[in-house]
Amino acid sequence: MGDPLEVYRRKRDFTRTPEPSGRVKPGSGGRQFVVQRHRASRLHYDLRFEIDGVLVSWAVPKGPTLDPKVRRLAMHVEDHPIEYLHFEGVIPSGEYGGGDVIVWDAGTWEPVKTEDPRVAVAGGELHAEVRGEKLRGRLVLVRQDGSGDGDAWMLLHKRDEHAVEGWDPEEHPRSVLSGRTNEQVRACPDRIWRSDAPAAEAEVSLLPEPLPDEAIDELGRLGKAGTWEVFGRRLKVTNLDKVLFPGDPPVTKRELLAYTARVAPVALPYYEGRPLNLHRYPEGAAKKGFWHKQRPDHAPEWLGAWDNDEADEGESTTYVVADEPAALVWAANFGALEWHPWTSRTDAPHEPTYALVDLDPGTATSWDDLLVLARLHRTALGHLGVTAGAKVTGRRGIQIWVPITHGYSFADTRAWVEALSRTVGKVVPELVSWKWEVKERQGLARLDYTQNAINKTLVGPYSPRAASGAPVSVPISWDELDDPGLRPDRWTIRTVLDRLERVGDPFRSLLGVQQELPDL
Repeated sequence: MGDPLEVYRRKRDFTRTPEPSGRVKPGSGGRQFVVQRHRASRLHYDLRFEIDGVLVSWAVPKGPTLDPKVRRLAMHVEDHPIEYLHFEGVIPSGEYGGGDVIVWDAGTWEPVKTEDPRVAVAGGELHAEVRGEKLRGRLVLVRQDGSGDGDAWMLLHKRDEHAVEGWDPEEHPRSVLSGRTNEQVRACPDRIWRSDAPAAEAEVSLLPEPLPDEAIDELGRLGKAGTWEVFGRRLKVTNLDKVLFPGDPPVTKRELLAYTARVAPVALPYYEGRPLNLHRYPEGAAKKGFWHKQRPDHAPEWLGAWDNDEADEGESTTYVVADEPAALVWAANFGALEWHPWTSRTDAPHEPTYALVDLDPGTATSWDDLLVLARLHRTALGHLGVTAGAKVTGRRGIQIWVPITHGYSFADTRAWVEALSRTVGKVVPELVSWKWEVKERQGLARLDYTQNAINKTLVGPYSPRAASGAPVSVPISWDELDDPGLRPDRWTIRTVLDRLERVGDPFRSLLGVQQELPDL
């Protein structure tokens, strides 16, 4: 028969998708089944039966039902590995089947009218007695005559003691493993559910391991200065008790370094491989800061660097590149209270990897007004089928990051974002000004597409902001735009780590996404 998983593996890049690569498990003799609710380009349900060490699978657009009067289309698809029984998570956009998946139902089954279900499938008719948490009783799959390559089947439920007329799968939307909906899985793409673990331990974070507490304790034991070993690097840290952010109590440099070290493993994917513009405040956030782009000569040898061969006279020639967590700690120790990564990478500085929408409030823009603009962009992007993420800035604004595939220029992303935002702006012209000069905007918001340019940057995810209380720029889920408690400076370096522990990193679903910008 060959390898029944060959087609499955050929369609997937396992360096990007969290799906199991799996293997055939011959002789398992198992009789398990699973139904996954899968929101890909279109919502559908994947019905899978364990047969001969793999999961023989059908995609059911409208989902299986207990209603004996209903006939459902079921498309026969490639076999999947047994490990897929427990797969629940987010397949990255651009990958085969990109979208969110939950284990909608699971249980055991027995073939009926055959001793060899593989032969029954080959013959075009499978009768299955299922014992799931939602589905019970007799399911029948029949291949449709004249369906070409034989992919189109019909799924029905026999009229038996488990049949329920009018039964709709969409009225039962939660996972039988985790109790989560697809929306909740999408909002936390860095969490998976281990069905083999006790309930209290079943949810597992996929985020990088944080810095051990011992390293933070070591920082606490230092005096006003000293040498701190962090992420395998030795940093000379100074002025540890200096107040950098006013507040009650104020935030010292020691606390900033501790926060940076804890958040760096999570934040690093949004900075690595990119030139870094540093907004330095050596005297703290209460004093005026300045931009620092040139990598200093005294920087340690291990600190990443990129030479800008196109620099004109007087421009920065060498930039810091944060290719490891310790680099962000170095930046904080250097007095950089804000970290601004380039939109492009050092290997292609003229090709952005994100299109950026900057919702910049005016003096007359209320928070509710800004939320209206953000929600309208959410609606527009959803209508276009574009994967994107929102982020509060830690000051007054909201940003939207749209990951894109290789080959776009900054002129491309600037034009696309302008067209998108002007379309949104037409809906609420009373909230938006397109004037360049601030004094000419009459206090209205600006939908700033001009940030899509080389060496123009927006503050990066999990960067602090130079303001009282040390607020942080934090990625949020789209649903959080409807949270009445949301504020752009809601989280600080003292609270954002608890948020990460509780809800994870919503921007994780943007990493590695290679999508084209649709025509508008």
